Amino acid sequence: MTTTTKSGTDLDLIAHLLRRAGFNPTWDELQEHAALGYDGAVDRLFNPGPADPMPSDVIRRYHPDQTITQIAPSSGSVWMYRMSTTKTPFEEKIALFWHRIFATGQTKLIQGKVMLTQIEMFRKYGLGSFRDLLIQLSQDPAMILWLDNQDNHKDNINENYGREILELFAMGVGNYTEEDIKECSRAFTGWTIANMPYMSIRMRNNTLRPYGYVAWQYKFDPEDHDDGEKTFLGETGNFNGEDVIDIICKNPATPAFIARHIYHHFVADELPVPQWPFEGPKDPAAIQLMVDAYFANDYSIGAMLRAMFESDIFKSEEKRHARIKSPAELIVGTLRMAGGFDWPTQEIFKATAACGYMGQSLLAPVSVEGWMGGDDWISTGSMVQRINFASDTVGDHNKKGIRQIVDRVAERHPEGNVDPEELLDDLLELAGAIHVESDTLAGIVTYASQQGGIDPRTEDGAAKIASILQLIVSTREYQLV
Repeated sequence: MTTTTKSGTDLDLIAHLLRRAGFNPTWDELQEHAALGYDGAVDRLFNPGPADPMPSDVIRRYHPDQTITQIAPSSGSVWMYRMSTTKTPFEEKIALFWHRIFATGQTKLIQGKVMLTQIEMFRKYGLGSFRDLLIQLSQDPAMILWLDNQDNHKDNINENYGREILELFAMGVGNYTEEDIKECSRAFTGWTIANMPYMSIRMRNNTLRPYGYVAWQYKFDPEDHDDGEKTFLGETGNFNGEDVIDIICKNPATPAFIARHIYHHFVADELPVPQWPFEGPKDPAAIQLMVDAYFANDYSIGAMLRAMFESDIFKSEEKRHARIKSPAELIVGTLRMAGGFDWPTQEIFKATAACGYMGQSLLAPVSVEGWMGGDDWISTGSMVQRINFASDTVGDHNKKGIRQIVDRVAERHPEGNVDPEELLDDLLELAGAIHVESDTLAGIVTYASQQGGIDPRTEDGAAKIASILQLIVSTREYQLV
């Protein structure tokens, strides 16, 4: 089914954009962006209004544990509130994108304050210059401790960060040598944490005391920095960390690597990252389009994404529903369909836990490689979790978002009982222009027909509509974005 507004805007195309640049769009979001036209909708993504999520002071009044965030479920729930209530979901999708690549985990850092600070940094810098983002990342306390750069000294280098910035964060395997890793690590000596002596004690004793609740700060220690000559990626000089980032960013391998990640996250599922050195991208033209935008716009990630969103590649039918939703996408999109949260609730912890059960614990990636995505999201166990969570969430017709869908069906059919096929068309559209194949549609229509008369003006009719929404979010198609 292709839905077109009175102005001629393809609502399915707008929905495709909003699913990829956010989460499952609500009917209000669809209407707001459709009124702008496709190009205007893209502009709105990059020039949003205030996020206006649920206020943090309100959340922490009812969830004191989310103030100190010393346990992972609390930290993850802070972000889950933000994703499910923000008016600017593209910011959260960008933060989720970088969290997946620059994988950092509270499991090692223990306290969550620095993890949430890192996520905020992704919101602020995630669409800007990749150079600026890499500098912020290299000075980020969570990343410094995650990859042990506090133990990277001029007379005893630690290669963890020097290796991962090349292998996993910026260039990919095959575009540098082991000597480049060492020289890169030398350049980052002295990039450490201000209260490092106490941090070393904390890490050894595995305790939050005495400084676990402090917002750690970056510090450059010139006495511990190796200021000798270095040769890195074919260039020689007295390089520091910013210098090597400059060299990394101008290397053609860098935008090609980042573009493939963007394609994987926003366009269509790619091969797992470990295969990239041996297998080329699925769509070389799409990668080149983004590489060109990168170099033409001072390494801008936003320019790469805009070029992709405005391209015929992204708009094509074959790119729609070409990705498997990550657990966070599935959970947040379903929560937003049901109306999100108007007030703090224990349901937030259920949602955060469900994300972990499905294989994506927020702020706790499985390794420094992050999550592979694609087919890795789907297993027998995860499918049970995905279907159960989505079905439970939309099954309550008293939830604000579900009630709005029911009321809109009633507005379209003031006469009362609704034809099952018309009802399904309405529900798929009102729930976010959801696409299902013809055989799936036929099966749900059969179920709706078996319910007898469905009058959306009654409580019985509302409950039946909620049960049909449960079937919709349990379909194979709902697992795709």
